[in-house]
Amino acid sequence: MRLRLPAPAVATLALVAVLLGGCGGSGGSSTDNGIAAKTPTQILSAATAAADSASSVHVTGSIVSGGSPITLDLELVAGKGGRGQISENGLSFNLIQVDGTAYISGSPAFYSHFGGPAAAQLLEGKWLKAPASSGSFSTLGSLTDLNQLLNTALSDHGALAKGPTSTIAGQPVLSVTDASHGGTLYVATTGKPYPIEISKSGKTGGKISFGAWNAPVTLQAPKSSIDLSELESRG
Repeated sequence: MRLRLPAPAVATLALVAVLLGGCGGSGGSSTDNGIAAKTPTQILSAATAAADSASSVHVTGSIVSGGSPITLDLELVAGKGGRGQISENGLSFNLIQVDGTAYISGSPAFYSHFGGPAAAQLLEGKWLKAPASSGSFSTLGSLTDLNQLLNTALSDHGALAKGPTSTIAGQPVLSVTDASHGGTLYVATTGKPYPIEISKSGKTGGKISFGAWNAPVTLQAPKSSIDLSELESRG
């Protein structure tokens, strides 16, 4: 599997620039789940099925895309949305998606970089909102879709090879390496076979961790926000 975020994540900062210009563990038991006896393809299928059945997950990590470091810290809830923070080259924004609406709140440096001093002054400490399923923020809705994010991360791969067992943050795991793209997936060998980590070395590498599977997550819209359509109408 390639170590990459879904396209919406990589494109989000560029999208917002255009707009402003106008770990827990596997969450299972200590019982061996038997994936060590499976083929690499079967292991990947089991990990995908386990992820698809989860109610929530905490996704953290960093990668390099297009020469730029991207970090993320997201809590995702199946069928509801998510919340967290994304940054690129030190420019960060907070994100909430709930009830079909996406909200973002950027740091002063973020707003200043993409919108200039006037935007930074107008939007400092404020949230922007727009529909999550269509229009300007539709990519953000895709980013906070638990099943879509995980399926994208796990589906793009070449020839797979099963590796050794090890431990990540106290969780026993088995590795599956993508010989074509160089990424390695670590899957829990106890409890449900949840994905625990995807990593890749090199200049375009990084690490994405999955934890706190099925932990309670409360999603709540900001108390006040600015409708993006109002800003677009002013432009």
